[in-house]
Parts: sequence; C-alpha cells; structure tokens
Amino acid sequence: MDGRVMGCVKHLAAYTPNLDQLAERGVVFRNAYCNSSQCCPSRASRWSGRHIHEIEAWNNYKGIDADAPTYLTHLENAGYRTQVYGKTDYVSGGHSLGARVYAWTRGAGIRLPQKKRPTESLKHIPGDVERVHERDWQHVDDSVAWLKAQSRDDEPFFLNCSFGIPHPAFVSSDWWLDKIDIDRVALPRKPVTERHPVMDYMSATKHCEGEFDDEDVLAIRRTYYAMIAELDAMVGSVFRAVSDLGLLDRTYIIFMSDHGEMNMEHDQWLKNAPYEASVRVPLMISGPGVQEETVIDDLVSLVDFYPTLMDIAGLPHLEDLDGRSLMSALSGESGGRDQRVLCQYHSNFANTGIFILRRGPWKYIAYPGYEPQLFNLDKDPAELTNLARDKRETARNMDRALRRMVDYPVVDAKAKAYDRECFLKWQRSLGKKKCRETLAELFHAPWTEEHTEQLEMWLKG
Repeated sequence: MDGRVMGCVKHLAAYTPNLDQLAERGVVFRNAYCNSSQCCPSRASRWSGRHIHEIEAWNNYKGIDADAPTYLTHLENAGYRTQVYGKTDYVSGGHSLGARVYAWTRGAGIRLPQKKRPTESLKHIPGDVERVHERDWQHVDDSVAWLKAQSRDDEPFFLNCSFGIPHPAFVSSDWWLDKIDIDRVALPRKPVTERHPVMDYMSATKHCEGEFDDEDVLAIRRTYYAMIAELDAMVGSVFRAVSDLGLLDRTYIIFMSDHGEMNMEHDQWLKNAPYEASVRVPLMISGPGVQEETVIDDLVSLVDFYPTLMDIAGLPHLEDLDGRSLMSALSGESGGRDQRVLCQYHSNFANTGIFILRRGPWKYIAYPGYEPQLFNLDKDPAELTNLARDKRETARNMDRALRRMVDYPVVDAKAKAYDRECFLKWQRSLGKKKCRETLAELFHAPWTEEHTEQLEMWLKG
C-alpha cells in the first residue's frame, strides 16, 4: 500500500474512514519507508530488524532462514500468546520459479516482459459485492474470533493480521468503486528529465512500454483506491472488535505495509521502483501513552518496528538491530533521531542494484554501473526532475553518506554473484536445452536466439 493514499495524510481521492479514525487515536508517520520495495526482502528486513545487505535478503526467493529469530521469537520467549493470520513471506524458498529465474538472470539485461500488461489485470465486478477479496476477509474473521478468545484473561498477546489487498491484480466491485470520486482521481504527471536507463529497463520487464490511454490509467488508479477502501473496511472490523471486547485501552494497534504500489506513476505498475509511490508506506501506531491526532514528519523505516515493539513490550533490545525505537516520538518526547533512511533493491525487474538514501528533503538513488538520481522532495514530491547533474556537490555528499551506511558497489557485486551461482546451479540441474525451453515458457514475449546469446555472454563475463 502506498503510504500517501489515506485521508489522514490529505490524499484527495482516498476513502479511508477507519484508518482516519485510527489516526485520530494515535501517531501517523508521514515519512515512513520500507527497506526494500519487494515483498519477501522487505518483510525479512522488518521481521529481523536488519537491513537487506546484512541479512542478504536479495529477492522474493531469498529472505531469511525459517529458524532465524524474529520479534515473534522474542515475544513468545517472554510469554506472549502469538497468532499470525495471512501472508508472512519473509522466509527463503518461496514464490514461483519465474520469480526466482527472473531475479537470477537480471544481470544478463534481457528486456522481456515478466508480467501481463497492467490493463490486463484490471477487473470490475458488477453489483454491491462487499467481500471482493474473500481470502483477506477470512483473515479478518479469524482475527476477530481469536481476539474474543484472548479477551477472557489478562495474559499479553500479539496478533499479526496480514492482508494481500491492495496488491495487484486491480480487482474491485461497484460497491467500492462508488466510494471513489472519479473527479478526484488524477493522472500522474510526466517526468521532466529523461527516464533513467534502469527505469527504462524496469518499464520493459513490467510490460509497461508504449503509451497507455488516459481512460485506462484512470481506471487502474481508481480501482487501486477502491481496493484500499475495501482494505480500510477490513481494518475497521478488527479495530471495532478490539473496542467492543474492552481491549482498546490496553492494546497497541499498528498499521503498516511492506511496500507501496506505483499505480501508473512514472508509467509503471507494481512496486520495485525507487520512487515514493513504491517505497513510502503507511505507518500509524495508537495505544497506551501514545499521543493522539499527531502527524510526525521524521524519517523512519520498517527496521524501526522491531525495537519499537520491544519497548512496547518492556523487553530488552538485541544488540544487532539496525533500527531505532519510535517510542520517544510516540510519547511526544524529543527523539533526536538521525534523519535518514536506507532502502535497496536487488531483484528481477531491475538490471542492477538500486540503493536509496533519504536525508532531509533530499533523495539520492545510486544504480551501480549507471548515473545516479537526485530529487528534492520538498520542491518536487512527484520526482519529475533529476538534479544529479545540476546539484553535483549535493549528489557527492549524499553518495558519501550512503557509502557510510553501505558499501553499495561491494554489496551489488555480492548480490549479482549470488544470482549467477543460483542460475548456474539451476541450469546444471536441468541441462542447457531444457533450461532454454523453460526460459521461453516463463517470459511474456518470445525468447529468441539473441536472448540466448545475451545469456551466454553474461555467464562468460
């Protein structure tokens, strides 16, 4: 979920009455970021409290080990009752064969689409269908039933209720679409400076090359907002259960997402990109001792969740966590936080690593092997003008600050070496002929001899 699409942060087209009510009861972090703009790496980072390069969570296949300690381990060891409903997706070994192979072969620079066109994922269901995403609603029902069981005693508990919505495909019904005023749905603005070559590659692999009709773009964007409206209703059901069971005054409620959604900004869909629609996430916290009706502009990220949760539970912090607790901000104290966040991407839709540093108004994006991007988000929130050439000294300072956090050329090389090793192992298991046949089946466009040559050149290099 794009963290900017809520009424409580002044999004014009959002319909989020329940999230807005939660925001009134607590703190909204307006500048919250994921640490990777893809599901498994982002979740592995959040559950472990470590940055991507520290845990080597490179792609949707490579997260952390199933037996690796997480904040859930910490809570269970302290006597908490715990329950998880819905997607967790932080453990290595999941996702489709395509998700693995696309990521492993990214260094070969094969510009073939890995997905359908975004317009092909668009589906409108006629009528007043409220439970469009039934699997997610089942997680709501299960969560409410579990909460009722916990309300009978005073033992501490932790419930994680995870929804798939509003992840594409873009599917909604008239019931939710009618909540979204089409006149408030805006077309994305076009970049002023030319598209970065890595983003050009990403547009190709996301099947987003060429022009889209304005009507199609508006339909996609409105459907995405309608999906968020349905998600908001799910959140409201859980929130009301906490309230009706008399748990509200002694329960912390935290709402967040693992990454955002481009929703046709910069001519892209899905997440994966380094832009705000993809890396800015919702984060709001309410509960005992938390300020109410407060919006905080501090730069925070999902690695901050683990130490915050430990403070909420009154438990000691592990020494190797990369984040910092948000408790001082929640209680209204002066936090004195280091105002910077790190995000990175090493997976299938990009032909090189992507490293993002946000510090103050500046956002610096390093692409090993390519020129960087630099944006002033105060003046250019839509990231339309790359200032890396015009503000060279600022770009150099940001690059030095990024390198102090992560030696990104070394990390990029390590991730690419992992890709190559995994692909060679997979190729040996199949044989070259079967490997090429499988590749031809995976992509959404014909595999040609030219692509085979690209692959061979990459493997020789």
